[in-house]
Amino acid sequence: MSHKVLVVDDDAALREALAQTLELHDLEPVTAGSFVAAKDLIQKDFNGVILSDIRMPGRDGFHLLDYVQGQDEDLPVILLTGEGDIPMAVKAMSRGAFGFLEKPCVTADLVSVLERALKTRRLVLENRHFKQQLEDGDPAARMLFGTSSQSKELRTRVRMAAPTAAEVLVAGPAGSGISKVAEVIHLMSPRAQAPFVKSPSAGLSPAGLEDLCHQAAGGSLFLDEISALSEAVQYALLERLEQGAEPRVIAGSTADLAALVAAGSFGADLYYRLEGMRVRVPSLAERPGDIPVLFRHYVAQAAEQAGIEAPQVSEEHLAALMAQDWPGNARSLMSAAMRFVLGMPDEITEATELGLAEQMAQVERSLLIAALGRQNGRAAAAAEALKLPRKTFYDKLARYGIRPEDYRR
Repeated sequence: MSHKVLVVDDDAALREALAQTLELHDLEPVTAGSFVAAKDLIQKDFNGVILSDIRMPGRDGFHLLDYVQGQDEDLPVILLTGEGDIPMAVKAMSRGAFGFLEKPCVTADLVSVLERALKTRRLVLENRHFKQQLEDGDPAARMLFGTSSQSKELRTRVRMAAPTAAEVLVAGPAGSGISKVAEVIHLMSPRAQAPFVKSPSAGLSPAGLEDLCHQAAGGSLFLDEISALSEAVQYALLERLEQGAEPRVIAGSTADLAALVAAGSFGADLYYRLEGMRVRVPSLAERPGDIPVLFRHYVAQAAEQAGIEAPQVSEEHLAALMAQDWPGNARSLMSAAMRFVLGMPDEITEATELGLAEQMAQVERSLLIAALGRQNGRAAAAAEALKLPRKTFYDKLARYGIRPEDYRR
């Protein structure tokens, strides 16, 4: 965390006294005697905060505040005055100052407001950095969300596996996004412009495997739940891999393949061939700190699909989500986000306090809202999309107190 504080004051003695006070509290002062001297240091993404006197000859603290707002409106500025002027304090805050202190200020008050400003600045810069990574980054940064060490390790493993020509085994718990990780590996590989073909392994025949390989020629073939391959298809796949035939194979599995090999229900040769390049997807229980990032993303995604404005997610709601185990992992969190967007109660299937009629009413109301959102509030079009007579549709809207105009964009 940065501890840098740009101190701007024309009084050299006071400026140095402030700098010494900050140093004693493990802060990093950078001093300037005027706006002109400070100007070149005030830039967008400045890694710190600003502490400035208001009354200075020439360009005063208000001019400095306006300049900072023009450079970076999220850069905290704390203003100092010896006048005890309340209207001036109000003016400073209304123009975007982070804080206002009267000289001589109590050291504890000064350090407290600077620490709050520095924490705010750190969060702003971290969010900017994360957003920039998503905008400018590779598919791993854009598609595999999370800031935890486990998520960072996942992205690292994906980046290592993608450029190679080797087969990849993507393993993880159910609902963790194995298929998505496989797609990211393909998109980051030299085969990205060629087809990415996905297929369940269950029920696949040797002829079906051959057909899939032709479809994915030059690209990647993702075989989901590889443990479900029959013995004949396992043999056919291993033979292709040993011959180096196209396409590249990415296998997905939620099962413990090593245990299946030990039990004799999965071929050891095929397992060791796939196990050579392994990418493990962590469960949500292993990385609860990622839940807020993922949930907000899924809420925005669900709202866009429903054609309605994304609701605000409170810190209390996020804390409650983080306290859950999420055995269904990302898939169940995505479902929770959809219910949240549609105004349905959390875990509606477990909402034993509601009777069947009440639960069905919640679902019906949510479907009506979603249809209106997708049709930009046009009731007739929404009724047609739901295959309802217009009178029935309007009766339902009246019953639930839904106004079509609220969903016009």
